[in-house]
Amino acid sequence: MSVIEDMLTGLPRGTPIQEFYRDCSVLVTGGTGFMGKTLIEKLLRSCPSLKQVYIIIRSKKGKDVDTRVEEIFEDLLFSRLKEEVPKFRHRVVAVSGDCALPGLGLSETDRLKLVDQVNIVFHGAATVRFDERIDVAVGINATGTKNMLELARNMIGLKAFIHVSTAYAHCTLSCIEEKFYPSPHSFDQLMATIQNLTDQELEKIMPELLNNIPNTYVYTKAIAESIIKEEAGNLPIGVFRPAIVIGTRSEPLPGWIDNVYGPTGIVVGAGIGILRTINVDPCITANLVPVDMAVGALIASAREVHNTQRKLGDTEGIPIYNYVSSAQKPIQWQEFVDMAGSHGMDIPCSKAIWYYSVTMTKYKVLYMILAFLLHTLPALLVDTVTILCFKKPKLSKVYRKIHRLSGVLTYFCTRNWDFSDDNVQKLWKNLGPEDKKLFDFDISSLDWNQYIYNYVRGCRVHLLKDDLSTVPEAKIRWQSYKVKFESNLNISLRLHIFHSFHIQALLKNDKNQISKAIINAFNEDNYIYISILKLEKSHLDTFEYWLEDETNVAQFV
Repeated sequence: MSVIEDMLTGLPRGTPIQEFYRDCSVLVTGGTGFMGKTLIEKLLRSCPSLKQVYIIIRSKKGKDVDTRVEEIFEDLLFSRLKEEVPKFRHRVVAVSGDCALPGLGLSETDRLKLVDQVNIVFHGAATVRFDERIDVAVGINATGTKNMLELARNMIGLKAFIHVSTAYAHCTLSCIEEKFYPSPHSFDQLMATIQNLTDQELEKIMPELLNNIPNTYVYTKAIAESIIKEEAGNLPIGVFRPAIVIGTRSEPLPGWIDNVYGPTGIVVGAGIGILRTINVDPCITANLVPVDMAVGALIASAREVHNTQRKLGDTEGIPIYNYVSSAQKPIQWQEFVDMAGSHGMDIPCSKAIWYYSVTMTKYKVLYMILAFLLHTLPALLVDTVTILCFKKPKLSKVYRKIHRLSGVLTYFCTRNWDFSDDNVQKLWKNLGPEDKKLFDFDISSLDWNQYIYNYVRGCRVHLLKDDLSTVPEAKIRWQSYKVKFESNLNISLRLHIFHSFHIQALLKNDKNQISKAIINAFNEDNYIYISILKLEKSHLDTFEYWLEDETNVAQFV
């Protein structure tokens, strides 16, 4: 619509980003995920002249695509959208498909409709399970990307295609710039290797495929980037690499979160008293970014990709955006956990089973000792009593899940990376004042303390379904836990981990030296207490109260 037409119709002109999206149809994959839902909400609310949003979604658990989309909009995330843009629903079109299937599993009618109408693509569909089976991860993360490119090549009015990757796609490197890196294997080479293999054969070959890459998620994300580089052709394409994405800063509401992945699992687990120790280096940078700020950068990147002039075959000219916090506003894991603990103790959870106390250590051997004493042993004791009471034991299963998830996260919590974000800074600098206000992604302006204040409350309300009205009652119980935590110490082990002799023993995994270190620790002034709670009836009742609520257990199992 031209300026003259706007004047005649009385419609105001929008910001440059809003005008870029005017009368455009956007295709989103991964729209049911955490970042995908936030993207859809922001587009519909902040780009009022957007024509339509298409969401490729598959049927699941007996629910058709329309039912699943309706369930998405029941989330509190969309409450503000419903108030500000009450007639948004007609602009959302669900399309039945599956990114891992040939042709995306689209019907011919839907394929032709997308080819004819879509102008902007955000490809975010991915399996985010770090321990996903290699064939499943390849199918969704790599094959899905290849299938999307095939569809995009036929789109008549395509203005921008943004592939959502991850900042850790090339995590074996210590310095990660905004450029392509060699892939561990080519897509064709990988498919030739794993095609027609049985589950047992895939399991056997996986360590050789991954080599020093920590999991199938980042492995297949690296391969997906290589597909983008090799097959981009003359498509207006860009790659967006967010760091660890967690709850919203402010939009559409502060602290919204819908999953317990990564650091959120730490906050929730510690908040309810079930997580006592984690294998994390407290001095390492926690590369966290709020999801709404990441989405703001993602939306802005599409416009810049469209405006970027790139010669055919010039893959080096494909814009890549490392959206990270470490370059502009770093925060260490110790700071994150301390802030979360401080704000969490102001609003203790009414479903907590024990007092908040988390020990972080970067040493795997020490972590294993702590995990046994603080997690495994209490779980065995509680489950034994539970069995004697003719009830189903659950706590050991919960801790097995926690330890498995901790194992796949350790790699990213015990290493530092040097990320460059020049393209993101340039993207921000080129925005006008109105767009900077509307699509704020300036991570340097983030107040971590205020952000974590809201984030912790969001975890309590949105994940644990524990309204803030229960805080007074929870504080009474919390105080009771604190008294027992400080007085009922059955076992006190003084572990001296500060002298270089002991640290070297742990690093070398020398059993004799470790034994000596533990014995010597009893005679040192520096120590930490490891407490095993007494199995009093009040404690067991609290365990049962929390574990019998399936909404709580579901967060971990």
